[in-house]
Amino acid sequence: MNEPKRRRSDRVQLTIPLRMKGSDDAGLPFEIPVHTTSLNRHGARIYSTRPLSPGQLVRLVNPLRRGEAEFRVVGPVSPPLEQGGEWGVECGNPDANVWGINFPQRIEESDAKALLECHMCHEVAITRLSLVEVDVLETSGILSRPCKQCAANTPWGYPEKQLAMGAPPDEYAVLDSAQAGVTPRRERREHRRIPLQLPVRIRDYHGGVEVTTTEDVSKSGFGYVSEKNYYVGEGMLTVCPYSTSGQSIESSSVIVRAHLIPGSARKTYGVRYRTTS
Repeated sequence: MNEPKRRRSDRVQLTIPLRMKGSDDAGLPFEIPVHTTSLNRHGARIYSTRPLSPGQLVRLVNPLRRGEAEFRVVGPVSPPLEQGGEWGVECGNPDANVWGINFPQRIEESDAKALLECHMCHEVAITRLSLVEVDVLETSGILSRPCKQCAANTPWGYPEKQLAMGAPPDEYAVLDSAQAGVTPRRERREHRRIPLQLPVRIRDYHGGVEVTTTEDVSKSGFGYVSEKNYYVGEGMLTVCPYSTSGQSIESSSVIVRAHLIPGSARKTYGVRYRTTS
């Protein structure tokens, strides 16, 4: 999966003021100012004060270049705050050039591929990805893509087994320890899980915020129980321990395990901190 990193030379860090037109869930039209934070020939990261939905169609208008085209919202590339957030968008018209910038044809082409799994029917497929989709997948961990088996747009991400293989050995015991309330017998000492309840804040890439309590913690992550539905591989920003007083330092994290508690609407989740290299 190193290919996407070699194909990013056509991305430009550039702020372009735009007008975004679209319709909300109730079918009511809206038009708001947005701007790009980076872009390539057929896609961009845009900053919007309005929440967007993966798969949503919007029209971006560049008043300076007098160009406009329809774009599909691929997904969030940063968890939105009250004042707004960043979203990846992709143009469906290969001939459109809303930015008024000439990109070399050789660099525009992208043959990035990834093994992805539909989180609804669990079909696994080698999938071609655009540069914008690579951005969204590396941050939020989830893409909205058409699934032939489901005959609908569904959430896709890296296969659960693939993610589990990359986890520390003690990660397999996260859920057992959370439900049993005891420390696993066999663990690496540096990642020993401790049954400790700490306040934790979880902020996802779609604007959701949850303040709850851990079931166990370790240096590599924590386990917790929630009625919310998260997907394995989904990215989030977490604060553990969380306090309403004082400055909160968020950690980039990822859901590595999810199990439904029998006879309940709740799930036990295992969260692992992402390491930076």
